[in-house]
Amino acid sequence: MGKMFQGFKDFIMRGNVVDLAVGVVIGAAFTAVVTTLTEGFLKPLIQLITGGKGVTAGTFKIREVPFDYASFINAVITFLLTAAVLYFLVVFPLNKLAERRRRGEEPPPKTPSEEVQLLTEIRDALVAAGRGAQPQTQQGQVYGSAVDDILQRRQEPPR
Repeated sequence: MGKMFQGFKDFIMRGNVVDLAVGVVIGAAFTAVVTTLTEGFLKPLIQLITGGKGVTAGTFKIREVPFDYASFINAVITFLLTAAVLYFLVVFPLNKLAERRRRGEEPPPKTPSEEVQLLTEIRDALVAAGRGAQPQTQQGQVYGSAVDDILQRRQEPPR
């Protein structure tokens, strides 16, 4: 766990062009979600805690100059959440993959799903059954085919 946070710190501190490109693309998409969260939930929560109401909530004034601290807190939270999502969902897995490749390991192959395995068995049975006698046809229908074998249908042509 400590290694992940050290990697996160290194990610924030370095200026890699690929990381920057990934950050721009995913950050643009994710920022809208985080902005909605901070504006719709966290800013009202800050206003509730500080007792602010109305237009001036989340601000304080010095010599009639307003300082909007709630927007600053929202921007910091937006940045941290976006950076964390980028790191943990994109950069960390890519670093793991690069590390495996350096060691000469490839990721384990995915096993086919149950449906794919079943379809493969059906295909193999159809191919094996189709190697026998040629099917008899009558008006576009096939009799004695591998489908009939699989479905255990009677293989008598109509009279």
